[in-house]
Amino acid sequence: MWRRLLFIVAAGLLAVSLLVALGVVPVPPLRESSDTAGPSGATNPPPTTASPPSPSSPPPSPAPTAGPPVLAVKVDNAPVARPPVGIGAADVIYVEPVEGGMSRLIAVFGSHKPPVVGPVRSARETDLRLLPQFGHPALAFSGAAPELLPRVRSSPLRSVSQDRVPRAYFRGESRDAPHNLFVRPAELPPGGRWAPDARLEFGPAPPGGVSDGSHTVHYTSATMGFDWAPQQERWLVSLDGRPFHAADSGRLSPSTVVVQRVPVVNSAITDVLGNPSPVARTVGEGRALVLRDGRAFEARWSRPAPEAATTYTTPSGQPIPFAPGQVWVVLAPAGR
Repeated sequence: MWRRLLFIVAAGLLAVSLLVALGVVPVPPLRESSDTAGPSGATNPPPTTASPPSPSSPPPSPAPTAGPPVLAVKVDNAPVARPPVGIGAADVIYVEPVEGGMSRLIAVFGSHKPPVVGPVRSARETDLRLLPQFGHPALAFSGAAPELLPRVRSSPLRSVSQDRVPRAYFRGESRDAPHNLFVRPAELPPGGRWAPDARLEFGPAPPGGVSDGSHTVHYTSATMGFDWAPQQERWLVSLDGRPFHAADSGRLSPSTVVVQRVPVVNSAITDVLGNPSPVARTVGEGRALVLRDGRAFEARWSRPAPEAATTYTTPSGQPIPFAPGQVWVVLAPAGR
């Protein structure tokens, strides 16, 4: 009986094979699944490959990168403190109003830091709002009013004052205190890197401008003069009507000067003589004059927040780049 059953099954299989071979019984074709099972058993769509960019598509812009570590030094420019040392190597020099209608300098270094800078003087309230546009720069200064020191410590600036890093400072023998304090930048802790948005933009001058071979900015008790030198393609700096030299680099001569008109108010802090400490408000917007290539360009400055960079544009909104070289920014009281 088993032999008979096996014979019948074998005969049936053989018959089916013959029918398939003859095309009588169709066999559905194999189809590759378009879905793949995920870890939980759910189906996932097949992986896709990104289409190559079109040859006519512009390449993506590289992300801006931070620059070198930034060091800002408060520099004395009183008559008895001249000539300064090291500031000819600064990328940017700010002139700010201080007590008694005088001015003081802030030398900002990034690409090159000289062996010695000075004379170093005290920090001001203006510095705490002006310098964060560079990121977290190191600020070298001799001291500050007691009311201001807590604000310096809580600001985005990295304090590298004489009190904090005494080994980096020394007193010169050729001048009297307090105008004889100098700093060695190489012995200071580094500041934060130059913020990408605050990098200096150099390029050709925009069309327009008016010829201006000489320009003077007046403070109550001081003047800053800039005379165009065509052969050097620089503005020669004068202070209180006298040529302003650095002891190590000669006549100070920026390629671009920005006269930035800012509101100036008196703070509650006073100096030892009772003069109120002025504060230049550098966040906001206002008028400016950009001097480059022997011409003056009417401009607008804008800085929406302390951490934002200051921009300078023509009245129509076109950016005004700087001429290659050192840049001076004179914070001048608005309305003068």
